[in-house]
Amino acid sequence: MSDLLPYLPAFVAAYGLLLVGGASPGPAVAMLMGLSFGQGRRAALIACLGIAAGATTNNLLTMAGVGLLLSQAAWAMTTLKLAGAAYLAWLAFGALRKAIHPPALATAETAPRGAVRLLLMGYAMQVTNPKSIVFWLAIAALSPTAGAPLWVAALFVGSCFALSFCTHAAWALLLSTAHVRAIYTRSRRWIEGALGVFFALFAFRLATDRS
Repeated sequence: MSDLLPYLPAFVAAYGLLLVGGASPGPAVAMLMGLSFGQGRRAALIACLGIAAGATTNNLLTMAGVGLLLSQAAWAMTTLKLAGAAYLAWLAFGALRKAIHPPALATAETAPRGAVRLLLMGYAMQVTNPKSIVFWLAIAALSPTAGAPLWVAALFVGSCFALSFCTHAAWALLLSTAHVRAIYTRSRRWIEGALGVFFALFAFRLATDRS
């Protein structure tokens, strides 16, 4: 345990950044909103596992130095941004289609369908999310595992997975409460339309961003 103590200050700082990233609304939270309202709590929680897995992938890549390479290689970052923009545009299309032709609301019994697809949705969202990558680059700058034994690095990766899941799961639980779901039932066209516009704006911003 004494081997862990020198790394704790950097761990705590990294956790703080990760909490800010997970607690601040963005494309992942918007996706969870749509899933929570349309398919229920369990579907959103499954997607949270995918989001946490995507965050872990970004974590491992930045630890391996790939994130730093992406930040320095303009073509690589541009490719990543375009991939993220295309995915957000696809989500925008789906949300706007549901705003125009609302499907029947899923019940708690039908929500678990398509678990693999939900996992992949969450994973694809987070692994191509420039917001996530920027936060992980900031965390990598803290060097929380520099020179650490393998078990310390593994502990950091595992704890970050758990923290990412918990912060997004908190959104999923909040958005799938009966009160919030009742609001969605009454205003689903407007909410889905707003989500579609939100995703479309994010896609346009990513596709046109020159930074």
